[in-house]
Amino acid sequence: MTQATSVTLAPELINILRPLTDAPLASFVQELTVLELYRRRQISSGKAAELLHMERFEFVRFAARQGIPFFEMSDEELSDELNRVEQLR
Repeated sequence: MTQATSVTLAPELINILRPLTDAPLASFVQELTVLELYRRRQISSGKAAELLHMERFEFVRFAARQGIPFFEMSDEELSDELNRVEQLR
């Protein structure tokens, strides 16, 4: 069961968002919300894709075009992984 909620946006925010898309504003705001939740790692790429009615890899490519990487490691995590690989050699 899907539950819809109405959200009121300030006119100033609407004026900022409107030129950014040709899509209906409600769809665009949903897209921005899902992208931000994914960027914050609050939802998975699969859940994000589901919410935006996309295939998972379509969403991953879409997010990457928006500057949100699918795979992200800190310098320390990358260094640890490289050290593990070296130890396996």
